[in-house]
Amino acid sequence: MNLALVIVLLAVAASALAALVLAYLTTVTGALTLDTGWGRRTRPLGPLSADINAGRDTVYGLLTQPYLGRPTRALAEKVQVVERGSDLVLAAHRTPIRGRLVAVTVETVRFTPGQRIDFRLLRGPVPHVTETFTLTDTATGCRMDYHGELGTDFAAPGRWWARIVARQWEATVQATMRAVKDEAERQHSGR
Repeated sequence: MNLALVIVLLAVAASALAALVLAYLTTVTGALTLDTGWGRRTRPLGPLSADINAGRDTVYGLLTQPYLGRPTRALAEKVQVVERGSDLVLAAHRTPIRGRLVAVTVETVRFTPGQRIDFRLLRGPVPHVTETFTLTDTATGCRMDYHGELGTDFAAPGRWWARIVARQWEATVQATMRAVKDEAERQHSGR
């Protein structure tokens, strides 16, 4: 093989590798959403639940604070409300992935006061996510339930990607639920 051909083959291989890395980074961070509908498969998110020793209004207020109220500095770094309506907001969410990688998702967030919050993904690492938090009264406070659905395209490769994304997505939701539970119970015990 002559040297020119080897150099061309190495250049093609390097370009292909660079394209794959770029595709991965733009997809995982939400900068590129592949939404073809071809081979669409969905999988459940959750269900997750937390029994909270605090009133439903307290929990609802904590869940909606970044969207309807004045967010804390920490929340303002994670959630940016792009557009606000009476019962719906358009919000960008920043979620750390690994190192300096941050996923940015854009979602609509719909509110049923004191009872329910619904999310629908518009832009992110997968083409389809819907999520719901519901709150119900219990004898000792309230119960927060979460469930959702995540969808990917491209059949088997999409199912593989869905497992990766769902693991991180559910871990993020669990962390949020723990933080809301801790803060709601702290506020309740301080009364």
